[in-house]
Amino acid sequence: MAKTSAQEFRPIVRFLGTDLDGSLKVPYALAAVKGIGVMLGYAIARAAGVDTEKRLGFLSDEELKRLEEVAKDPLGHGIPAWMLNRRKDPTTGKDLQLYGSDLVYAIREDIQREMRIKSWRGIRHSLGLKV
Repeated sequence: MAKTSAQEFRPIVRFLGTDLDGSLKVPYALAAVKGIGVMLGYAIARAAGVDTEKRLGFLSDEELKRLEEVAKDPLGHGIPAWMLNRRKDPTTGKDLQLYGSDLVYAIREDIQREMRIKSWRGIRHSLGLKV
C-alpha cells in the first residue's frame, strides 16, 4: 500500500467519543468502542462502504464520517435489529444501539428497575449474588 499525501496514517482516531488504535483493521478497531463487537464492526463497515481490510488510521475524514453515521443509525442503513444491543427498550419500546456511557447508564437503570420491582433478578442483585 503506497502512502500518498492525501492518505497519511493517524495512529489514534477519535470515533464516538473513544480514542481508537489506527493500526488495527476497521472492524477490530471499532470493537474497542463499548457497545460494538467485531460482528457489528464488520456490519457497520460494510454498510458504510468501507473496505474491512483497511487499517483505521488510513481512512479519510469522509469515510470516518460515513462510519459514524451508520453507527448512530444502524437500522436506517440496513443493519438487522437482531445485531443491536438494546432490543425493545423498556421505556420507548424501540430497538436501539447504545455506546459508551449511554450503555453503562442504561444497564445500571435496568438493574435498578429490577431491584425496585423486586423481581428474582433484582433480589439477587441487591443481595450481591450471582444473577
